[in-house]
Order: sequence, then structure tokens, then C-alpha cells
Amino acid sequence: MAERYSDLPVQVGLRVAMPVVGALVLAVLLRGLFPPDEMFRWMFHPATIAGCCWAGQLWYVGRSVDTTRIASTLVGLANGLTVLRGGLYAVVAGFVVVPPSTGLAWVPAACYGTGAVLDRLDGAVARTVGEQTELGTRLDMAFDTFGFVAAPLVAVLWGRLPVWYLSISAARYVFLAALYWRRYQGRPVYDTPDSNLGKYLAGVQMAFITVALVPTIPTALVWTTAPFVLAPSLLVFGRDFLAISGRLPESFAGGQD
Repeated sequence: MAERYSDLPVQVGLRVAMPVVGALVLAVLLRGLFPPDEMFRWMFHPATIAGCCWAGQLWYVGRSVDTTRIASTLVGLANGLTVLRGGLYAVVAGFVVVPPSTGLAWVPAACYGTGAVLDRLDGAVARTVGEQTELGTRLDMAFDTFGFVAAPLVAVLWGRLPVWYLSISAARYVFLAALYWRRYQGRPVYDTPDSNLGKYLAGVQMAFITVALVPTIPTALVWTTAPFVLAPSLLVFGRDFLAISGRLPESFAGGQD
């Protein structure tokens, strides 16, 4: 009990102070980016949206940290790059309330594209310096999932992608819901196939979404290409669902989880 209370200040700092301070810092930095004379046209300030998204991500970071091993889990170059990626995706999310006609229309593509590069870099750094941790894996997955919601949503609202492209944003949540439901019902859950195909396709998605957000790329070209990029990723999610439910041959599905 005493040990539990001794960790309380650290938990409050990680789960409350860090998200609040981080959100305020990001919001203040972004407020200088947007022209004040245009703010009255928008119901919500994009800096506020970005700050709230950043706070949510930092809260997840704090909730995931082992308070007894802070230095070895949260502090580190690889995890620092991952957290920075989450901040860039929060900036992208702020543009859901910004019209595509703004002179800042290039910012979402720049931020999401940089985040995609960092996604490749943080994993390489973690392997190189020996910082591969369970926390790093969780953060990487959480920020990837958030980015796959924020960036396509901005692209759809700007007319750069069709609304059905948001199925890629919902796919992981649907998959996790199906996984939870099977466990809740006490039904067996099997491993997904041991394959890197999903990771490769995620990289393709990131590159395509970045291109879709670039204002100078013809919208017609993006819309024409979209179904060919989207379909393989959705098929992989479908394959993984069949695997966890035991509907794939054992040679594909692996052992039971």
C-alpha cells in the first residue's frame, strides 16, 4: 500500500500534468501559425483541436508507462521519435476544422509525411541502440492508428479522398472489437499469420495518404488510385479476422493465443 501511494505523484505527473502541459505548449505554438483575421470564420480553433488530440495521446503515454522503470521505458531516442510522431499527427488533426482553401493547405501533408518517415526511423533506431520495449510497440501502434484516423479524415473533408476511404480508419477498431467480443464470449482466439505484409501495406497507405494531402496533386488521380491502394489493406484485415476465429487453415493461422 505504501509503495502504491509513493507512486501517486509520478502517476499524476504522467497522466495529468504531462498531457495538460503538452497540450498547452502545442496549442500556443500553433496559434501563431494561423492568421488571426481568419479565426472568426471557424467554430473551433485548429490549435485547440490539435492540443486536445495531443493531450489524449500523451495521456495514453502516461497510462502505459511503468512508474518503477520510467528512465528505461519513457526516456529514450526511439520512444522520443515515436512521441514526436504523435505530435505531428495531432497537428494534422487540427486541420479538420480548416478549409482546404487556406494558404496552410500544405501543412497536413508535410506533418503526416514527416511522421511516416519517423515511423520507419524510430523502429530502426530502437533495433540499433537496443531500445525495443513493449511500451515502444504500444506507442507505435497507438500513434499509427491515430494517424490513420486524422489524416484520411482531413483528406475526406477536403474532398481529396472519397468518404469510403475512411474504412481504413475504422478497420483496426472493428478488428479489435471482434477480438474483444470473441474473448468476452469465451470463444478461442488464434494467432494472426506470421507475415510482414500488413506492415508493408501500412507503409504504402502512409505514402498514399501523404500524396493525397498534397494540394498540387490532381484530385481525379487520387480518387482513381484510391481503391487499388485501399483494397489490399482491407483484405489483410479480413484475413486476420479469419485467422483469429480459426477459419483459416492451421498452416496460415498459427497457434492459439
